[in-house]
Amino acid sequence: MKLLLISNSTNFGEAYLAWCQTQIELFCERNNLSANSNLLFFPFAGIKVSGKQYPHSYDAYEERVQNVFARWGYDNLYSIHRFENKDEALQKADCIIVGGGNTFHLFAEMHNFSLMEKVREKVCNGIPYIGWSAGANLACPTLCTTNDMPVVQPKSFKGLNLIPFQINPHYIDPDPTIDAMIKHGGETRQDRLNEYLAVNQKVTVVGLREASALWIDNNKMILRGGKKMIIMQDKKDSYDINPGSDVSMLLEK
Repeated sequence: MKLLLISNSTNFGEAYLAWCQTQIELFCERNNLSANSNLLFFPFAGIKVSGKQYPHSYDAYEERVQNVFARWGYDNLYSIHRFENKDEALQKADCIIVGGGNTFHLFAEMHNFSLMEKVREKVCNGIPYIGWSAGANLACPTLCTTNDMPVVQPKSFKGLNLIPFQINPHYIDPDPTIDAMIKHGGETRQDRLNEYLAVNQKVTVVGLREASALWIDNNKMILRGGKKMIIMQDKKDSYDINPGSDVSMLLEK
């Protein structure tokens, strides 16, 4: 499999997809994708853009991503929502790209259109996959480590199961100073992940900080970007992994 799983599309104060441009371009280049390649975009995590409710927001989401990829020289990106026959669109795809947004909505639409197994089959057969934020969650066994609000109820929490561990994108470290300053009385993100691990004791969770990504090439996985990655398991101390590290051991089931 060829996967690029990105924590976030945009760093604060930067342009859309700016920080991960180099990662995406290099990934496309190494997977022999060109200006004529068919890049199939999945906009289903998008719910509201410019005041328009979905499915109209899918048009705006597609246009936004199209404009960025066109500047990079990839002129043939199109969204699957435009196709009546989604199986045919999948068959023509040279690369699958899944954007961020609301993970519950993304999973609901993927299940509604019966796309989970079909996309999984394509990726397992070698079609490159790029996903950021919710798109990275989609590659996991389930959506259970997303940060998102359950705005809809998917038919299933099961994801593509392309990797044997869970990702928490946009992972942010607890800051007791800030928590005390704003007098936050609820659970932190770390508390919630600890709850998940307590119930799912055999699962590994990867906290993917912003401006980082996982690059998977068959049985090899490298942490890309400029941030460390945290690995969490039940009843074990969490630990950080430096950028550029080989983390292929996480692919072992």
